[in-house]
Amino acid sequence: VFQTLSDPEARPRPGAGPVASSARAGAGAAGPGAAACVRREGAGPPWRVLFFGTDRFAVTTLRALQAAGEPSEDSLVSRLEVVTLPSRLPGDLPVRSCARELQLPVHEWPHTGPVGHFDVGVVASFGRLLSEDIILQFPYGVLNVHPSCLPRWRGPAPIVHTVLHGDKVTGVTIMEIRPKRFDVGPIIKQEEVAVPPRCTAQELEGMLAKIGANMLLAVLKNLPESLKNKKEQPKEGVTFAPKVSIVKSCIKWEEQTAAQIIQLHRAIGSMFPLQTLWKGTTIKLLDFVEVDNIPGFTGICWVGIKTVVLKKKLTAIDFYNGYMHSWFQQNPRTVHQECRFQTLRLSTAKKTLKERGILAQDIKQ
Repeated sequence: VFQTLSDPEARPRPGAGPVASSARAGAGAAGPGAAACVRREGAGPPWRVLFFGTDRFAVTTLRALQAAGEPSEDSLVSRLEVVTLPSRLPGDLPVRSCARELQLPVHEWPHTGPVGHFDVGVVASFGRLLSEDIILQFPYGVLNVHPSCLPRWRGPAPIVHTVLHGDKVTGVTIMEIRPKRFDVGPIIKQEEVAVPPRCTAQELEGMLAKIGANMLLAVLKNLPESLKNKKEQPKEGVTFAPKVSIVKSCIKWEEQTAAQIIQLHRAIGSMFPLQTLWKGTTIKLLDFVEVDNIPGFTGICWVGIKTVVLKKKLTAIDFYNGYMHSWFQQNPRTVHQECRFQTLRLSTAKKTLKERGILAQDIKQ
């Protein structure tokens, strides 16, 4: 371990360039190619923070860290830089756009900026494992803002699986990152929160992002003490939240109940509109609503749909009048087979980010 000799008050404010610091050798050594830890004696805020993130959830934490770096007696952050992934879709990643807006230095993974210039790393929805060499660069380790009550829903899509499985309670965990496996590190702080009825994953994401950002700032206020009180995750209650692919958006009319279809829409509809087959054509269904029993059709579960994407976005009324009215006019009490929505079966091997971009274009129409 190394101990810094530089004056902590001389460290730059968030977004400022690097400063030189001197250090003297102590006991211990870092892994191959890694910088050794530099932990200041009697250390406290403000901290030099390197942030790792990509999406909307991460942006909330990034903005909170930037605000915590404003000059004041209670300032928590003296330096703030950002690591994000290369963008593979049209447009920029939310974290990169936010960092540019805030005029923060941005590093593109796997580059992580100057070694030995940060006290602590912060991860929020980054999606990449950090090696032991990278973790050892931070004297106070790397903290992760994870939107679930670990060990439930370890993995990249905890919010989606929370909604998809109808959980009544969720939460946020501030944990310490460990190498080689996702979301297995010790818990530093954890808070539970009730999942609002009929909540979508996007709505829940916004709520948990704010809670998580506030929890992180609370940890940073007394980081050494928080790290002393960390505890290992329970071995019981472990569940996994794998990434959801576009294949999940295909409604299985023969297998899923109306309640399950509505739940699926709430869980993934903001990423992937639910899809079905109609007269041999793939269509996308938006704006689902719950429907009570319809007179004359007892024992049947119903799903209401307000918007259909077929070549272009249509209201349910326009879709009915333009495509279905003539059949029902001939025999209003019969549901014609060719009018029915049918299960669309997609090959899992062909689902790429390019298709996700196409879906996004459909929604904007």
